[in-house]
Amino acid sequence: MSRRAADRLKIVLNHLGRPNSAVGTAFTSSLNASYPIQALRYTLDTDVLSPEQRISYEENGFILIKNLVSEEDINKFRAEFERICRRDVRIPGLLVMRDVAIAKSEFVHDEKAVSKLQDFQEDPELFRYCMLPQILKYVECFTGPNIMAMHTMLINKPPDAGKKTSRHPMHQDLHYFPFRPADRIVCAWTAMEKVDRQNGCLVVMPGSHKGTLHEHDYPEWEGGVNKLYHGIQNFEPSHARVYVEMEKGDTLFFHPLLIHGSGMNKTPGFRKAISCHYASADCYYIDVEGTTQENISKEVQELAYKKYKMDNSVSFQDTWFLRARLVQGERTSM
Repeated sequence: MSRRAADRLKIVLNHLGRPNSAVGTAFTSSLNASYPIQALRYTLDTDVLSPEQRISYEENGFILIKNLVSEEDINKFRAEFERICRRDVRIPGLLVMRDVAIAKSEFVHDEKAVSKLQDFQEDPELFRYCMLPQILKYVECFTGPNIMAMHTMLINKPPDAGKKTSRHPMHQDLHYFPFRPADRIVCAWTAMEKVDRQNGCLVVMPGSHKGTLHEHDYPEWEGGVNKLYHGIQNFEPSHARVYVEMEKGDTLFFHPLLIHGSGMNKTPGFRKAISCHYASADCYYIDVEGTTQENISKEVQELAYKKYKMDNSVSFQDTWFLRARLVQGERTSM
């Protein structure tokens, strides 16, 4: 870390009134140790994030970068999404999902029937999002230089049909991931149009990334819940919440333990966003048997057997290894 950046960070810590906090103490100690590169827990020193931005992420577990992805790129991603919905193109391994409120008899092949595309790593146009230099520049601040794209989604939140099924329960993304450490994983989530409380923006619980992984399962909602939409069973309901309203091209970066979800889409239109979860290539896989993640492990394996005709010997970890793609640096472990 440069001396100038270090001095700025000291000023921010003092301004926040926490010069004697754990973060402040750790940082002050690091200053006395010839400015080591890793002074803070959740962010790495790349001279991309300002000291103020680093402190904000350390405290809250997320950071919003305005106007990061161009309108031209977003329009191209939208056009590719529409091609996939019309079945003009078929992508190997792509999971096309529809809202639980859409009956099979009503299903037609257009974007009004698709609520999400998952695992688009084999689609060159959509996967280009995961390799945008301006995205990776920020991702490196959390993962380090060796970066794997682990999980890809394009969300097309539909207008709610009256059953509140367009909601996404409060959850932690780490529930789905059999790899660690959590601090070297980050999600980039880009709004493809204006996102606000009316059409179901993300809602986050600032600081919840400092906690542990909670138990997740399907919520007992009257209208049902979409496939794989697990939610936290018990969390503090009085915890402060922030509704993250965004403009087209804005990008939210957040920690995998951050508790978040989204509300109903109360508008007649669809709310689109594109995202990728990244991890350091130096991360490692873990065995989730006997943990709170065992339920999602079994569900994903069953889905892989059914949809992709995979052999029963393919593990939960294997399904992630097969989908992972190197986007920067070297594939050292993942």
